[in-house]
Amino acid sequence: MTTTATNASTVENGATVFIPLNKLKKHPKNARKTPHSEASIEAKAASIAAKGILQNLVVEPELDAGGEPTGFYLVSIGEGRRLAQMLRVKRKEIKKTEPIRCVIDASNDAAEISLDENVTREELHPADQFERFRELSEDRGWGAEEIAARFGVTAHVVKQRMRLGAVSPKLLQVYREGELTLDQLMAFAITDDHARQEHVYENLSYNRDPSIIRRDLTKMNVPATDRCAIFVSAQAYTEAGGNIIRDLFTEDRDGFYEDPALLDRLAIEKLERIAAEVQETEGWKWTAAYLDFPHAHGMRRVYPHSVELSEADAAAYDAAQDELERLTAEWEDADIDLPPEVDARFAELEVEIEHINAKRHAYDPDEIERGGAFFVVAHDGDVRIERGFIRAEDEAPEPEEAEGGETVMDGVRVNGDGEILDGDEQVGEGDQVSAIEPEPEEDAEDARKPLSDSLIRDLSAHRTLGLRLALGEQPDMALIAVVHTLAAQTFYRGGSTVHCLEISPTSNYLAAHADGIEDTAAAKMLNDRHAGWAADMPRDVADLWGFVAGLDHASLMALLAHCASLTVNAVKLPWENSKRRAHETADKLATAVTLDMTAHWTPTVRSYFGRVTKAHIVAAVREALGDEAAEQIADKKKTEMAEAAEQLLAGTGWLPPALRTARPAWFDRQAETVALDTAEPAPSQEAHDDHFAIAAE
Repeated sequence: MTTTATNASTVENGATVFIPLNKLKKHPKNARKTPHSEASIEAKAASIAAKGILQNLVVEPELDAGGEPTGFYLVSIGEGRRLAQMLRVKRKEIKKTEPIRCVIDASNDAAEISLDENVTREELHPADQFERFRELSEDRGWGAEEIAARFGVTAHVVKQRMRLGAVSPKLLQVYREGELTLDQLMAFAITDDHARQEHVYENLSYNRDPSIIRRDLTKMNVPATDRCAIFVSAQAYTEAGGNIIRDLFTEDRDGFYEDPALLDRLAIEKLERIAAEVQETEGWKWTAAYLDFPHAHGMRRVYPHSVELSEADAAAYDAAQDELERLTAEWEDADIDLPPEVDARFAELEVEIEHINAKRHAYDPDEIERGGAFFVVAHDGDVRIERGFIRAEDEAPEPEEAEGGETVMDGVRVNGDGEILDGDEQVGEGDQVSAIEPEPEEDAEDARKPLSDSLIRDLSAHRTLGLRLALGEQPDMALIAVVHTLAAQTFYRGGSTVHCLEISPTSNYLAAHADGIEDTAAAKMLNDRHAGWAADMPRDVADLWGFVAGLDHASLMALLAHCASLTVNAVKLPWENSKRRAHETADKLATAVTLDMTAHWTPTVRSYFGRVTKAHIVAAVREALGDEAAEQIADKKKTEMAEAAEQLLAGTGWLPPALRTARPAWFDRQAETVALDTAEPAPSQEAHDDHFAIAAE
């Protein structure tokens, strides 16, 4: 029988009564001394609001010092539920006099039954909890928000539990049996494909790290950080019917694109749209869209050439430059932030100057009419446009050589002076052909007979010997000949046929070895330098000798250095053991040119830490920052450790041994000499350490 408690003396032991909330107190003998967490009270309050109090509170009357009832009741079991109701009072969901169903127990020891309540019960296994949350969604149609409100947790927690409950029943049972950890089960939950989950589980090696499980489950998918995913955008992909697998248990919420074929198609279509717009604007004969640059295209490339600015553009450039200099002088010493209108004007002038500067180089109209451009997805998810490629069928026809120093161009004969010789009118009627009587026919035929091949070979061999001897005695001319040979093959199609030095430069495509290397700042600097030289080259390779011979010494050496630089190959491949000495030479070259890779490469999750073991990550942090920093990340998971290492090492200049440059011997000798002369450190030590990292050995 349930009654409302009005007088403690009249309530029988074991009776169920309704007691006003403001008449309930925590029992001093309650076994729980550690307070309930806020999250626990929140969850209980939400549960009670949705379903009521499902389990009675157990109480006993409070007695004063004289043994008389005070009118209050002490809660032996159910203190958490009492606090939840107090929270609801604070939120004005119920009144403080809300009747609470309780059971009177004055016979048992309050400390014992409170302890019993918390010790003898067994928590629901997490796997059962996960499955029940999933069933609430499937059977009752409740969304994550509604379920979260009924259980006092966040919607994200509900989604996580539902996702875990959707893991293959076979793997959930393995988890119940203790053969999988919760972290490993979370990794399997990245996909809903039970067959895929089970296949990966059955093929796991001894390494069951969650990152390995995620990697195996998603290796057929495309991460949202991929360049094509960034280029297409998540919105365009999903609107096209694509599904994104999202990992609810890691910091990376962007997920994986499930359909690589759809993603590639969308990327190509977007590239083609951009290509069509550029083609219409710039007038190229053709455009082609590729996800990756087609290095084996076999086409000749042309570059824009320097052109004079029009009077109007030159005047506009000078005016913009003058105003920019005036504003810079006016505001360079100001201690306050620039006013918005001044800052905007700076930006406008910089854009205008850049736009006019772009007009200083242009392609020939003929090259645009015959040439085309490639459109590819850059490493950062932007579009990269490579212009100026001429297909073989679009090349201008080579002139055919005819007798008497004449050439034939499109069926028209041209003499050595460039005059057109038109058919039967080459020699007019009555014109004097020669004032000298011809020799007998037999002698004329003998004079026209060519020298024998063997004699030509003999004479040319002697001439080659003479050239070798003479060139070896003239270093300046040898330099010109070498630069001409390299430039002809570097900047001209068929350039290998216009020089006589048997020097053949080759250049290894680095993009085949390092993904995204073509889009780095260093690659852009190299491409800009190459384009600058290409713009200065004469149009006709026949004029190249005169161009090279006319360069001043500094420019000649700069062109030689550029052409030679393109042939450097220090890529290490595991099957090329025979190139050990070549790699040793590359190390010496790096020292000689004081190569500082910190200017071109930074250790990030993508470039390094995500591709090495946890031991390598910890070792890198320890080497750069010491033991204390290494210990701070030692217990982290692989993904978290890699991200932490990227942040910790940012700006430190740390490099892996493979990228370090050894200090030259002269530096160590200089440091020793200075150390003998003064107790102060060598002045060049700090400056040099900015450029060189000491090898780990």
